[in-house]
Amino acid sequence: MVKTTPKVSKTPVYFYAIGRRKSAVAAVKLFLAAGDSTINKVAAKKYFSSLLNPTHYEGPFTATGVKTYHFSGRVMGGGLESQSEALILALSRAIKKSDDTQGEVLRNGGFLTVDSRVRQRRNVGTGGKARRAKQSPKR
Repeated sequence: MVKTTPKVSKTPVYFYAIGRRKSAVAAVKLFLAAGDSTINKVAAKKYFSSLLNPTHYEGPFTATGVKTYHFSGRVMGGGLESQSEALILALSRAIKKSDDTQGEVLRNGGFLTVDSRVRQRRNVGTGGKARRAKQSPKR
């Protein structure tokens, strides 16, 4: 009896990427096949339904012209707006991994630009706020 090892394809089944914005972190698995996109095991459109533009995360796909895709994402931390921006960065990075020629298109569209601004931490002696100064005496 001859044992044969199963052939493993060299192409990945999905492309994994991480995106961050403020205190929100998004981890994404991008599948280049048709299917339902989910975020935290909820449909993506339902998860972001309370935002002003709930399909905001589809920007990288329309810019690059990717038609058949679905993704599975996990977002944590921050608010919904920051989570959607972290998701956009993660999806853009995953698209770039899948097709390196799309990097220029994503960069020109502003999808690969990292916005590293975070909330300023409170300072000692400021009365519990970041920029508040203590009240000076009146006399």
